[in-house]
Order: sequence, then C-alpha cells, then structure tokens
Amino acid sequence: MKNLLSASTQAMPRFGPALLQFLVLALFLLFAVRLWYLQIHLGPVFTEKSRNNQLRVEYIFAPRGFLRDRNGELLAVNEPAFALGLVREDCEDIPATLAEVSRLSGIPLDKLTEVYNRNKPKVKSFEPLVLVPDMTYDTIAKVEGAVVRWPGLEIISRTRRKYNYGHLLSHVLGYVAEANEAEMQADSTLSLGDYVGKQGLEKTLDGRLRGAKGKRLIEVDVTGRRLSEELQAEPRAGEEVFLSIDLSLQQLGHRLLDGKSGAVVVLDPDTGEVHALVSEPSYDSNMFTNGLSNAQWAELRDDPLHPLQNRATQSVYPPGSVFKLVMAGAGLHYDAVDPLDTVTCSGELAMGNHIFHCWKRKGHGTVNLERALVESCDVYFYRLGMKLGVDRMSEFAKAAGFGSPTGIDLPHEKSGLIASREWKLKRFGVRWTRGEDLNMSIGQGYTVVSPLQVARYIGAILNGGKLIKPLLIKGQRPQVTGHVPLTAAQVEIIKNDMVQTVEDPRGTCHRIITPGVTVGAKTGSAQVMRLTEEMHRMGEGVPFKYRDHAWMAGFAERGGKRYVIVAMMEHGMHGAAAGPIVKAMINALFMGQRELPPKDLEGGERPANGPAPIDTVEPQFPEAPSGETPAASSEQEQPQQEADQQ
Repeated sequence: MKNLLSASTQAMPRFGPALLQFLVLALFLLFAVRLWYLQIHLGPVFTEKSRNNQLRVEYIFAPRGFLRDRNGELLAVNEPAFALGLVREDCEDIPATLAEVSRLSGIPLDKLTEVYNRNKPKVKSFEPLVLVPDMTYDTIAKVEGAVVRWPGLEIISRTRRKYNYGHLLSHVLGYVAEANEAEMQADSTLSLGDYVGKQGLEKTLDGRLRGAKGKRLIEVDVTGRRLSEELQAEPRAGEEVFLSIDLSLQQLGHRLLDGKSGAVVVLDPDTGEVHALVSEPSYDSNMFTNGLSNAQWAELRDDPLHPLQNRATQSVYPPGSVFKLVMAGAGLHYDAVDPLDTVTCSGELAMGNHIFHCWKRKGHGTVNLERALVESCDVYFYRLGMKLGVDRMSEFAKAAGFGSPTGIDLPHEKSGLIASREWKLKRFGVRWTRGEDLNMSIGQGYTVVSPLQVARYIGAILNGGKLIKPLLIKGQRPQVTGHVPLTAAQVEIIKNDMVQTVEDPRGTCHRIITPGVTVGAKTGSAQVMRLTEEMHRMGEGVPFKYRDHAWMAGFAERGGKRYVIVAMMEHGMHGAAAGPIVKAMINALFMGQRELPPKDLEGGERPANGPAPIDTVEPQFPEAPSGETPAASSEQEQPQQEADQQ
C-alpha cells in the first residue's frame, strides 16, 4: 500500500510561494488604492461633510422695507413673527414629532405630513424645515415647553408684513405671501419659507423691498447643541419707499365710494404722480400675510363684487360721453370741425331705417363744438363721427393713449379696446358698419377704457399734449411715453370748453363749480346693455345691474397747482352721479377739507358701518355677436336745471 504521508506527496507546489506573495501584494495594493481614493481623492468631500456635521449655516431674515405715503405716514411695516421648524438630522422619531406638533398647533397631522414630504427634498437635513410658518403666542408658549423633550424642533424668529390701512391701499400695495416653487427656481436667493410680493407694489418693487438675508455660522455638538456662532454677513434691510399716494385723499375716495363699486383717480398732470388710486370694493391685505384658509380664499375669489380686481387699472368700461373729449381732439386734428361751425340737434339722427337718439329727446337746437361739449349733445358728435369714420377715430384714440397700458408700476394692467375695421373682421368675421361709427363717436359700441387711461388723457390736455406715465413713487422723474397729436391752440380749445361745462349754468358739470378754483370737467353715462323702451320709461326703477355706468373726468387748478380727477361709479345711472366725488376731491385738494383715517388695530381700516350690500353683477363689456349692432346711445346726462327738477 502506498504511503500517503511520504515526503514526495507533501512537497510544496512549485509556484505556491510566488502565488501567495502575489495575493498578499494585490491585497495590499487594493487597500492602498482605496486609502488613496478616500483620503486624497475624496478628502475635500469628506472634510466638508465633517465640517457640516460640526458647523451649520443659519440665515438671518432681513426686515422688509417700509412703505410710506407722500407725507411720511407709515403704510406697511413689519412685526415680530415666529415659525416652527424641524431639523431632521437631530430628530430621533419624525412621525412621533409630527404628531406632537399637530397636537401643539392644532394643525391636522395629515396636513403637516404633506408639508413635510413636499418640502423635504428642498431642505438640507441640518437646516430647519418649516412646518408652521406663523405661530400664535399661545402656540409658541406650548412649543417652548416641548422643545427640550422633542429634539429637532426649532423656533425661528422672523418678521411679518403688516398693513396699517389694510383696505385703503390693498389694490396699490398688494400683499406678500410665501414664495412658491416657480419663484424659488427663478430666484436663487429665495428659500423655503421666504416671503415675496404677490400683488401691487409689493410685487413690482419686491427687489427693492426684500433686502438681503444675513448669514451666521454655528458650531454644534453631536446632540445639536450650540457651542459657538460667528456672524458671516449682516442682514441688509429692504429699502424704505415713499409713495406718491396721499393717504387722506385715498381715505376720502373710499368713503365716497363706500357701498358702491367704482374707481377714483387723482394725479398730477405735469409729473404723473398719482395722489389717489381708489378701487371699491376692496379687501384687507393682512388676510394674505396672516394666511388664508381655503374657505376664506373661496369666499374672496367668488365674491360677486370682485374685491380683488383693481377697477382703476384692471377693469375697462365704455367711456360714454367722456369719449367726446377724444372726439373733439380728433375733429380738430383732422380739420373735420371748425369750433365755430354749428349743427342743428332735433333730438335724433336717422341713418337708414335706424334712429339714433340724443339723450335730450327734444334736442339742443343749434350748437357748435363748445355748446356740444357743455350740454353733451349726441347729435353733434354723431355727425362728427360720420365725417371722421372709424379709421381716423381709431387712429387718434390710440395716439391719445387708449387701447394700450399706461405703464403704471402695477401688475396686470388692462389695455382696453379701441376697435377698428380689421379688429371687427377678425373678431366677428363681419365688416364694420356706418352705424357703428355713430356708436363709437359717443363712447359706446366696442370701445372700453380704464379710469387711469382717461386720467392720463385729461392730463395731456392740461400739460400741452404729453402722455406721461402714471407714477406711484414720490420724486421720480416724469416719463413722457407719447404725445397727443394736437397743437397748443387745439388743446386750449378743449380745456376751455371743459371749463365752460362747469361754469355755464346749462353745463352738465355745473354742480362742481368751486369759487376761487378753475375747474373743468366732462360727464359720461355708459350703457352696459341695450335698454328697451319699457326700461327707459322705468327711469330710476331700472334694475341695478342694467343701469348705466357714471363717469366724471375733470381737473382743478389754482395758484400753480393743478390736478386731474376722474371718478367712475358702476351702475351709477347718470354721469352727474360721479359729480359729488369729484367735488369732494376738489374741496380736499384746495380747501383743506380732509383728515387722516383712524388706524385700525387689525390693520384693516374700514368705515364704522362697513359697505352696504348691493345687487350687482360683473361689468358687462359690449362684444356683440356676429350680425348684431351694438347698442345706440342712451345718454342720461342732464343739465343743472333739469336735474334739479327730479
């Protein structure tokens, strides 16, 4: 039997030692390469991670810049606010911590969980993820007692925007709210929980008002306890801005429109500074900074009075007889009218088988341009519209600033509409008719304008034809954006005729005459729909939503100071209904009949009784379907003597 333990059978393999040495060397090289990769190649990465475990960056919120009126009255300020954040790296049990936050704050757990899951990818694990953006003092007291027992919870100190007169300037100032995903992607300086301007000047001036956040480097131990801190960058407060708005005028405008829907604009025709920009109904800007519930937002959004809409810039209406000032300019520019030429008004004008009525059914008799403006004669302007035609009326109106935004520094301004042959053919697929020339000549038909556009045009009549951008910041240099194609003499004719409309006892604006002040104006009553004969006979009994809009556009000057004043009241019935608003503004500007409003504790200044509810609908802008003719004039302006008889 062969011996299995013999020396020959136990001999070492020939390449055994070399193979073993190779394996040891390979293993050593593998460890060496791995060590080089971790220590040298990835050294900076792990060093940074190590420092992050020890050092944390904390951003210091910068206070938003104050907003003041032209006289220095504070309009928008900041107040202390506190948010609750969760540092995930320090939290031992996130589900349990979220449940505790829900118990302390009263916020449903599913909502907190949804906020956590949505924002988790946007926030680093060692940075606080905001769960409750704005805590009440009661909640703060509860949280402070629980922070020790629930690692990871952190109270964040910041500022919150407060509007001292929430309702008065909501359409001018707008509001701030938390930045959304799109805004954070568009601006790298924004992070979760930052507040940005969403509407009004808060939005357009956001870069100036927001300032810049500061940065603090904090050293912590393994439990997250602060050991030391170093300020790396001071926060820079936002810029303080003085508005051109006069708070007392703004308050007066809201009081005059209280319970009604409309707009009031007061501006300086030489600088473009807006002294009042009123829109009613309004809303309280503080509702948004404090946080709106879904129910509150739905109530505000679905309100039939549309309080979120700025009626001075975002609403457009038929101008009615206010447009006759534009027609007068067009007639003079194209030499289609001589101021001394006369027209006989019998109360109506026939075109084909249709009768176009003057508001004064008995007629005005023989009138020239001045008398036609003073008494607002429709027939005179019907004939002028027939002479000019839509092409020239449209061309001049657009040159006068209508049909395009004024450029005011507020978002979502509407352009309005000045119709043309091409527009109607494209819009409805039918041609322009001669009857539509007559409708356009008195500010009806398809023509819609904003109160601010009307104010800018009146300003151009005063300053020699310059279309100046309306400005909301005090002290800005005037910006001329265009010129109305009128000579100085032609502008003076229109201005003098406006003055006569006030000073003449038969003028439709005679009620606003003010001793010692030169006042010029023009009324307008604009249809929202064609009224039947039965509705005409109803007079004041016409349902509210079918009543005409009331306009008055004018100016006042004395002692080198002059202002444009435009008032528009939805469904005000007669143009003269806007007169008391203009008159009150003149008294405030030149007679000192004004006062500062009381500051509401909640920041939502409001008259004591609040707005009275009215039966109204959203303004109906005329867009006649194919084959229909827009409504003819139903001008309801009345001279002083006739109005006094009612």
